[in-house]
Amino acid sequence: MEDNKMQFAGKVVLITGASSGIGAATAQYLAKLGASLALAGRNKQNLEKVAAECAKSQNNAPLLLTAELSDEQQTKTLLDDTIKHFGKLDVLVNNAGILETGSVETTDLAQYDRVMNINVRSIYQLTNLAVPHLIATKGNIVNVSSVNGIRAFPGVFAYCISKAAVDQLTRCAALDLAPKQVRVNAVNPGVTVTNLHKRGGMNQEQYEVFIKRSQETHALGRPGTAEEVARTIAFLASDSASFITGATLPVDGGRHAMCPR
Repeated sequence: MEDNKMQFAGKVVLITGASSGIGAATAQYLAKLGASLALAGRNKQNLEKVAAECAKSQNNAPLLLTAELSDEQQTKTLLDDTIKHFGKLDVLVNNAGILETGSVETTDLAQYDRVMNINVRSIYQLTNLAVPHLIATKGNIVNVSSVNGIRAFPGVFAYCISKAAVDQLTRCAALDLAPKQVRVNAVNPGVTVTNLHKRGGMNQEQYEVFIKRSQETHALGRPGTAEEVARTIAFLASDSASFITGATLPVDGGRHAMCPR
């Protein structure tokens, strides 16, 4: 049956930023598809909640790893511990990311460094470390980018730059690794209902206005859900997407195709 291509039984998947939002939803969805999971995040308590949800779908508990991805050594330990525990790696989901607001006038170098270190440098490092293991399994990578990588928006200067970098990193890595049969793709979510924006500095009232406005800024008339992005990540990571590499796939209700008029 064709559906078997969406199964992850016997496959080891490492997901960063798995303690909330898209990362948590991806963990829960892949648990249902039988994946062996290594879940990385900064918040141990939240990771344990996600693991408890995953455990409802399968018997083997995820490996939980707390790490600060701006720290080179912690990032390296994260990958080492995954290999030590499972003996291999089939899929790397680079989902961890931060959003900070600021324009070209107000974004200082400290903010630029914070955003780029988490959103780009950690992906660069993890990808580099994971590649030998992914070559061994003919595995693949899915990066979580943003519609901000393919379209320009005011007021999120460093974030937009970081996501454009993730898209180019995805394409270049895909070409480098294609001869080794390792695929590299990205998803580009639009506004997705997670805690990302509040952590980026929005209060509840601003967030509600922002979500309401999403009805106009997305062609399908609403923001997306973390589950919708998770399903797309699972598709790209699965054998159903065996001939897809170097793709940056918008999961944004059509936002990337819109122009103000």
